[in-house]
Amino acid sequence: MRTFPFVVSIHDVAPSTAEPTARWLTDLDERGAPCTLLAIPGPFGGGASLPEDDALVSFLHAAAGRGHELALHGYLHAGVPGGPRWRGGVNRMLARGAGEFWSLTEGEAVRRLEAGLGLLADAGIRVTGFTPPGWLASPGTRRALAALGFAYWTSHLGVHGLPGGPVHRMPALSHRPGGTGERAGARLMTGAARAFARTRTPFRIALHPADLTRPGLRRAALAAIDAAVASGGRPVTYESLVSG
Repeated sequence: MRTFPFVVSIHDVAPSTAEPTARWLTDLDERGAPCTLLAIPGPFGGGASLPEDDALVSFLHAAAGRGHELALHGYLHAGVPGGPRWRGGVNRMLARGAGEFWSLTEGEAVRRLEAGLGLLADAGIRVTGFTPPGWLASPGTRRALAALGFAYWTSHLGVHGLPGGPVHRMPALSHRPGGTGERAGARLMTGAARAFARTRTPFRIALHPADLTRPGLRRAALAAIDAAVASGGRPVTYESLVSG
């Protein structure tokens, strides 16, 4: 059977989401599926900054030791005002207003990225990749990422090597818990995953803490992962995809 890569990522990893992060990681460990954990280092969801949570820091180091990847997922994961009006509309539609890096200049992006990297360093965590909140990155952000030495960034449709490519075309599937069309979206995730697997098309599955508030969303995501593996899917981290 010809294999193909697919990536599973856990988004919004922070002290305020430590419990659902651990639940998702348990599901993946049971399947032997390495994933990329997307960390928000600044205060998020009413919680502390990441370096202040010793238990979470230890948990993340242990996960990395088992083959999971740690990556940066913004600084605060909160929208920043400014930029053209159309970008604000895209932010609201695709990221529910959390597109922190969608309208930043290069200088503004550098400052936020360095702040995030600094907090990760305080926790003894080094990263090579960046997934912007909502997968939305301004041109200035992309230049800042290259200037700071990141190896890749991700968008809705692909994984972009830095500084100048290559681009791995891999659509991302994710849920929108509580949103319009939640049930239809869950069916779409499993159906799309099976379709991609049948054609050996690389793709990604994005898991969020809020998904676990809906048991049906957890079942749909795990069914999609299991279907991919059964059809020859090889779960990889972003870092191994880019470096390989």
